[in-house]
Amino acid sequence: MQGLIGSLGICLLASAAFGGPLMPAAPPQLQKGPEVIQQVGNQAGLEGWTQGFRTRALAKGIAAGTFARAFRGVQYNPDVITKDRNQSEFTKTIWDYLDSATSDSRIENGKKALRQNRKLLDRIEATYGVDKEIVVAVWGLESSYGTFRGDFPLIESLATLAYDGRRGAFFEQQLVAALKILQNGDVTAAKMTGSWAGAMGHTQFIPTSYLAFAVDFTGDGKRDIWSDNPADALASTAAYLAKSGWQAGRPWGVEIKLPLEYDYSVSGDRVKKSVADWRALGVRLVDGGQLPDHGTASILLPAGARGAAFLIFRNFQAIERYNSADAYVIGVGHLADRLKGGPAIQASWPRDDRALLVDERVEMQERLTGAGFNPGGVDGKIGPNTIAAVKAFQRSIGMVPDGYPSLDILKRLRS
Repeated sequence: MQGLIGSLGICLLASAAFGGPLMPAAPPQLQKGPEVIQQVGNQAGLEGWTQGFRTRALAKGIAAGTFARAFRGVQYNPDVITKDRNQSEFTKTIWDYLDSATSDSRIENGKKALRQNRKLLDRIEATYGVDKEIVVAVWGLESSYGTFRGDFPLIESLATLAYDGRRGAFFEQQLVAALKILQNGDVTAAKMTGSWAGAMGHTQFIPTSYLAFAVDFTGDGKRDIWSDNPADALASTAAYLAKSGWQAGRPWGVEIKLPLEYDYSVSGDRVKKSVADWRALGVRLVDGGQLPDHGTASILLPAGARGAAFLIFRNFQAIERYNSADAYVIGVGHLADRLKGGPAIQASWPRDDRALLVDERVEMQERLTGAGFNPGGVDGKIGPNTIAAVKAFQRSIGMVPDGYPSLDILKRLRS
């Protein structure tokens, strides 16, 4: 692989061969400043890392020819690292996320996608038992119905991220999987494009998920999730959800109304009850109707006691396998409901609140730990353990124990 360092070496050899000075004047790119010098160093580092990775890849079954073709022309891509480093420190609130995920335009475009691909989607639904609206909702959130599939060269992006080392093991695993995809002949390296982080095609599969779930629905011998024809991508998404436990004809969840004086500590995906038990506790549909029985369920309060409440079923966990963020799962589920003609979420949201910054989430976990409420570690990620710790803290000071990690909670921990 020839990069900037390789090019400089060729210049030096040529100069010596033709009797020029042994140390030529610095090429123009090195006169532009430290950014270019750093790029040269990074390229040299990537090339060195690639040699070691080649040995590991070949040991995992990648042919030498596949590797050589895939890495031809690969360069260290600083744009990828910039995007990785500068992911917003802000987390969107659930209502901001849903405002975008289920906007009028996304609903309108989703209905149009359903009409235009009706026969294909009906066949996919019949084959995999996954509602076509759910498949289209994933398509809508992942790439705006195929409009934004990503144009980063995948091998280059994954190699840059694996070499960079911040999540090196994960991206090296994805890079090996990508090489296996190329070796299988499903796509060429030139056409294997995606997001800067390695997600590919209409529904943004990462390479390991592609190997596990992608299907050839068109029957042309290739699992082509990259082309303008979305058939393989949409069928692959349905196959993914089906293998993740999707139950045909059942909802992901329903919006509910909790009774006055409800014990909000009885919520969260760790608290599972039969629908009969939830009914006995006074839980009703948001319009006052009786809860449908679709098996064991949990109550989810994505914005605490001041926001909407949902009763979530097994299909929630199936979508969660695709993306584990609650906001994403609700976004897919609710968009699908809207595509079926269902109503908007009825409850209001605490729009006077804002999401915590990464540093604030870390501080909350540190202060919870210091106050004797174990959040399960300090990583800035709000998971079940942190929610349980927030509930315990709220209960200790007489607040409604809904587990919502708000700015108000952080301020109370500071006082």
